[in-house]
Amino acid sequence: MTLVTLQATTSRAQGSANSRRLRHAGSIPAVLYGEGVAPLPVAVNAKAFRSAVSGDQGLNSLITLEADGHSYTVMAREIQRHPVRGTVAHVDFQVVDPNQAVLAEVPLHVIGDAVEVRHADWEVDQQMFSIEVKTRPDQIPNFIEVDISELTVGSAIHVSDLVLPDGVEVTADPGASVVATHPGRTAAVVVKPVVVVDEVPAE
Repeated sequence: MTLVTLQATTSRAQGSANSRRLRHAGSIPAVLYGEGVAPLPVAVNAKAFRSAVSGDQGLNSLITLEADGHSYTVMAREIQRHPVRGTVAHVDFQVVDPNQAVLAEVPLHVIGDAVEVRHADWEVDQQMFSIEVKTRPDQIPNFIEVDISELTVGSAIHVSDLVLPDGVEVTADPGASVVATHPGRTAAVVVKPVVVVDEVPAE
């Protein structure tokens, strides 16, 4: 994994008014924290931050944050966005040890064609779109594939069925459903037979 370098300033004033001024000037208020590091208010250039997390790793990218003459290996954690514009309003940068496992959210990508399910007019229902993994920062996968080719009617793919890269483990319940199947509209229609009862004439 290639580390991206991001410059941060440490002399920002705190408070909502000062944060608004930073955003108006094209910066994002942030905080740096981690084991052995006292929480440090910082600010980063918004465009540079978008570039730093625009690669395949997304928000799981490893970043070298340079602040106040020091370099920190960090990951972007809690991200607050503007409720209307969707722009990043605040970022928490966590200092991480590249040699120690961390928790990260990884997308789940469904691949393949569930032929038997499709031919039976059933539907494939993806119930999990991402999953939390535990691994070293440089081993976080960009995504985990979920192959539905062998799905059959009424079956499901569970967390325990996922094929994980070496050194990666998941924290979710092994029995949780990632993908399930259920009847489609056509298959769900059940036509009840009409039973005709012959009337017996009264004597």
